[in-house]
Amino acid sequence: MLGLYYRIWVDLIKGAKSRPENRNSWALQSFAFMSTAMAYNFSLIMTVIQKHIVGYYFYDVEFNFLPEYMANILTFVVSYALPCVLLNYFLIFYNYRYKELLKRYPSKEGKLFLTYFLISMLLPLVLLIGGIILNRLGLIS
Repeated sequence: MLGLYYRIWVDLIKGAKSRPENRNSWALQSFAFMSTAMAYNFSLIMTVIQKHIVGYYFYDVEFNFLPEYMANILTFVVSYALPCVLLNYFLIFYNYRYKELLKRYPSKEGKLFLTYFLISMLLPLVLLIGGIILNRLGLIS
């Protein structure tokens, strides 16, 4: 599984570095795109586990002293984005590990990362729409 993670990263980095306009910002842009996709995946997995498998929410951070909108954003950042950011930093950027990975893994010209990113962004939406349709049809409650 870690091999796929590294392959996606290499595909993203090589694609970002190949564009002249990204010469100075490829690392930050790559880091932001991958961390966003991973945070969405992590939140989806945790929601499914908590709601449909375990039956209660055990992975929840609350900021009751903030307005609800701000608390929701901060909860997402602390619970889902921050773990992904830390993981990406230590597995890819710490001690310039990406340089070794770029030598080890081939690039798929951005197709591997694009596939991962699109699935990460669209799967929650597809599941939500599918759930609404199945609920309306009375197939789930």
